[in-house]
Amino acid sequence: MNRAKQKIAPYLLVLPGGIWLLIFFAVPMIAMLSLSLQEGDIVHGYRFTGHWQTYTEAISAYQTQIYRSLIYGAITTVVLIALAFPVAYFIAFYGGRKKGSYLFLVLLPFFVSFVLRTISWRQILTDEGPLLSPLRDAGVIGQSFHILGTPFAVIGGLVYNFLPFMVLPIYVALERIDPRVVEAARDLYANPATTFRRVIFPLALPGVFAGVLMTFVPASSDFVNSEVLGSSDTTMIGQVIQAQFLDNSDYPTASALSFVLMLVLLIGVFTYARILGTEDVMKVAAR
Repeated sequence: MNRAKQKIAPYLLVLPGGIWLLIFFAVPMIAMLSLSLQEGDIVHGYRFTGHWQTYTEAISAYQTQIYRSLIYGAITTVVLIALAFPVAYFIAFYGGRKKGSYLFLVLLPFFVSFVLRTISWRQILTDEGPLLSPLRDAGVIGQSFHILGTPFAVIGGLVYNFLPFMVLPIYVALERIDPRVVEAARDLYANPATTFRRVIFPLALPGVFAGVLMTFVPASSDFVNSEVLGSSDTTMIGQVIQAQFLDNSDYPTASALSFVLMLVLLIGVFTYARILGTEDVMKVAAR
């Protein structure tokens, strides 16, 4: 009896989460898949016809937005790694008793709504805002110079909003590094650059891997930053999906685009994991 309970116990622990995923993930995904294969309109209703052409039509019509979203997401992720690693490194190795305070500062933006933070950046970056107006009055920049409505503004907003998602996993990975390993590298006459390249960065790869997953996927599918900070020239696929669902009531096209985006992101994530080598990453994390 005890052995039977021991075998059943893990499944019972997983059961609540499994039911939750089934109800709020699997069922909606199946419904959206069915909707993507339907035909009709909001007035006369939709009916399932197995219309696969919706996918090819959606990809053909919005391939530019799909490519742009992936490019913006990739650039954002690279910039986040460059910005987050020094921050996480400083907190992990030099934070001392103030680590909690530094981490609180990293998380502080989360106390404000995502949308409100983005709107605040719009007020800062506007032509009459506190950033550009003084520079324009001083003659540093020309009258025609602007930031809003450009890819720089959209990517900048993405970097700002998703920075904590990159800092935290890298910090956790760096925090687990045994200081004696770093000291051993120095005892073997490794300079700081070599120590970082051969010791610290490889041991931090699990955090980088997690950070990429937590930033690239939501950044590529984001629509708030491109809507608030961008223009018609910076439209991302998330905006298109939102417009098809809420404005045009074209549910099949919106559903098809959602599946296409999910598939493209999954292929990108698995390719990244294949190149990086998840088995090697997990081995490093388990040490």
